[in-house]
Amino acid sequence: MSNFMRILLFFDLPVKTKKERRDYTRFRNYLLNEGFDMMQFSVYCRLCNGHESMERQLEKVKKNLPPRGQIRALPVTEKQFERMRLLLGPRTVNEEKVTINQLTLF
Repeated sequence: MSNFMRILLFFDLPVKTKKERRDYTRFRNYLLNEGFDMMQFSVYCRLCNGHESMERQLEKVKKNLPPRGQIRALPVTEKQFERMRLLLGPRTVNEEKVTINQLTLF
């Protein structure tokens, strides 16, 4: 039985001023450096090895939040994530890059 979890991160950040755009870019780059993959614009996802790992990752994200905007995190189990339905458009390259079955081989 797998204990993998995913963090779905949704955000709307202001980008009207130069500083806001810089904050947005810093946050986005932080997410990418932490292993989050972009699923859609302003929707990022990261695979974690269990609940404890997911909680640690969320604490790290909290320490790197930009000063303004709205950011939400939705932790889901791998089983819940697999039940997500794609209603329109193809899967992203990041979604097809690594499956959970490939991770269990490592």
